[in-house]
Amino acid sequence: MSESAARALARMFGRMAEAIEVEKDHLSELDGAIGDGDHGITMSLGFKAVNKALAALDLDAASPSEVMQTAATGFLDAVGASTGPLYATGLRRAAQALAGREELDLAACRDMLAAFSEGIRDRGKAQRGDKTMLDVWLPAAEAAATAVADGRSKQDFWKAVTTAADNGAASTATMVATKGRAARVRERSLGHLDPGAASAAALVRAMAETL
Repeated sequence: MSESAARALARMFGRMAEAIEVEKDHLSELDGAIGDGDHGITMSLGFKAVNKALAALDLDAASPSEVMQTAATGFLDAVGASTGPLYATGLRRAAQALAGREELDLAACRDMLAAFSEGIRDRGKAQRGDKTMLDVWLPAAEAAATAVADGRSKQDFWKAVTTAADNGAASTATMVATKGRAARVRERSLGHLDPGAASAAALVRAMAETL
């Protein structure tokens, strides 16, 4: 029997938590250069909380939308700083995009990525080029839309998405921060990877590995 979409998403969040644990110290080091030095810890707490919340959910009865909504609540309950509301809004928008859908086909994945990135953008009032996680999420969503429009295979779809995410994260080293805590150091942020973008790229890779 094939895995349900709800279980696939739960497995995705488990993989995301693992990816953040691997990167946790590195993310905090990146954040120490231009922020408060706690980004790795914050993301770790958030995704541990997501998986704890999902463990209490009946995945055989839950819809993909309910999984996303549960993840949003879990993350926000654990992370009160700016990252919490940003990710929670993105996850709630993704839940709306998946409402009424039971399959995670490429169109659903495209819509999920678009809704998630737009939720973060709307909540954070940021755009590409501001040296934030949006320099990863927005290009990833755009790559997903292009891949579906071009009729790409699942493998090529996720390759395009992860390439866009990795390139987006790398590009933040050439930017001056204009949003978030890094904006306080302005020109001193130049030459440093944005920690939010680095964690976002790790999350996109985790998505690709499971979906």
